[in-house]
Amino acid sequence: MSVTFALLGLLENGPRHGYDLKRTYDDTFGRDRALHYGQVYSTMARLLKNGLVEVESEPGDGPDRKRYAITDAGITDVAEWIGRPEKPEPYLQSTLYTKVVLALMTGRDANDVLDAQRAEHLRLMRELTRRKNDGDLADELICDHALFHLEADLRWLELTAARLDRLAARIRP
Repeated sequence: MSVTFALLGLLENGPRHGYDLKRTYDDTFGRDRALHYGQVYSTMARLLKNGLVEVESEPGDGPDRKRYAITDAGITDVAEWIGRPEKPEPYLQSTLYTKVVLALMTGRDANDVLDAQRAEHLRLMRELTRRKNDGDLADELICDHALFHLEADLRWLELTAARLDRLAARIRP
């Protein structure tokens, strides 16, 4: 996910301080990977330089605090980003495929590779299912997305296991 566009989009509801942007980002998107304050402020500096945000200073007793506000150009960029479809990731050159082929080429048992991967996928699926059941709607949606991908991977593991003899015949001299 683009942190830049997420932070920029959060400003569409009104100006915010950097610490508020971080807190809202973490609560909304960063469940597994919170932002560092340095990343927020370096991103905001870049957006300011590019004219996508502006700074509103707040006078007060302490040092001046900056509130960031999105510009019209920033709103246009967020709208274009939201409307642009993401490129599907087809995984055409996967590490797992490479491991299976190398196992066959080196005389190792490729079924062991597939079995170990299957066990890891099932472990993660159990963990995600627990998180989905114990979480809120955001957890449910995020976990469903991951679970569907893991299910597709499991189908590939089964298909590959069924075709190992054919693959081995092509790979081995």
